[in-house]
This record gives sequence, C-alpha cells and structure tokens, in this order.
Amino acid sequence: MHIPDGFLSPQTYLPAAALAAGAWAWAAKGLRDRLDETTVPRLAMLTALAYGLGLVMVPLPGGTSGHALGVAMLALLFGVRAAFVAYSLVLLLQSLLFGAGGITALPVNALAMGLVGATAAVAIRRLLAPFGDTVAVGAAAWFSVVLPGAIVALVLGLQPLIAAAPDGTPLFFPFGIAVTLPAVLIPHVFIGAGEAVLTVLVWRYAKARKWAAA
Repeated sequence: MHIPDGFLSPQTYLPAAALAAGAWAWAAKGLRDRLDETTVPRLAMLTALAYGLGLVMVPLPGGTSGHALGVAMLALLFGVRAAFVAYSLVLLLQSLLFGAGGITALPVNALAMGLVGATAAVAIRRLLAPFGDTVAVGAAAWFSVVLPGAIVALVLGLQPLIAAAPDGTPLFFPFGIAVTLPAVLIPHVFIGAGEAVLTVLVWRYAKARKWAAA
C-alpha cells in the first residue's frame, strides 16, 4: 500500500504535506504528558511490530503493494494521536531504510494509513462495542486497512486527471480509478481479515495485562 516517490504529482503531495504538517502538530501536542514510563515501552514494542508488518509487502497490479498495517492495535491501545505519530515514524523509517514508500509520498501515506487508519479503528470499535470486543476490535482492524486502501487507490487513480501532458499522456501514475480501486481494495479485503485476527489476539493479550486502551 506504500506509495513510492514519482507516482504522485506536486499538485498532490504539496497540499498533502501542508495538511500532514498540521495533523502532526495536532497529534504531537501534549503527547509527552500522555505517555509515561509504562506506556512508552509498550508503544515502542507495538510500533516495532507495525514496522515489521509493513515490510512484508505483496506486489499488486496497478503499481502498488499490499501489506498489513498494525495501526489499529496502536490506536486502540494508545489513542489516535499516539498511533498517528508512531505510524508516521514507521513510514519514515521504512522509506529511508528500505525504500518502502517515498519521501514525497510520505504525507499521503501517513494521512491515509496513520491518521485515517487510526481514526477509523477507534470509531468503529466504539460504534460496535455493544457487540463485544471480538466483533468490535476485529471490525475496527479490518476497516483500518480497507479505508486507507481506498484512499490510496483514489489518490493514485486521480493522478492521470491531475497531471497530464498536452496530448493527455499521464505525467506520473498512468492508471485510472477503474484500475486502482479493484487492484488495491480486493487484496486488502483479505489482508484486513488477517489483520483483524492479529489485532484481536493483541487486544486480548493487552487487556489481560490491563494495558491502557483508547
């Protein structure tokens, strides 16, 4: 799901960078006060797990790749702000060390996977809480994968319309939404199911040890 450098036009990544800068400032505000000596090691451990999950990428048609995120477990246990900051760091390190994703695409990747993924997880879990933890947490994890996938697919699929040569040739990503939506969403429906199982297991482990939850 990482978008690499060269796939997004400046008309896309520059406004996304401005939006992401504001979101990072919001997320970081007061974060130090919410993290203590017990929370930080737990957050670091699950951030490392998310980092590892994001490196197991399966190439997909349409110029992108599929992988689990791990952002749902971060958001459900530590809140949206901490999850967004942590996952943004994950994406930055993956792009710098392994070329997974790009620097110019980092704001879009962070907003889609980090902010939208985390927010969706917390919202869906609260919405479905009456149905029990297994259903609520599993659905939260599934949506935290599928919704970012939809955003990534739409952003990529709009590139031929946003930036094209006078003759209509796309200057950056060449495929439209008709290709990107099914190419990204169909695999991530199944990836999301696997992530749902993993997140439920992590949630139960954390709950048994009385970790803080969002």
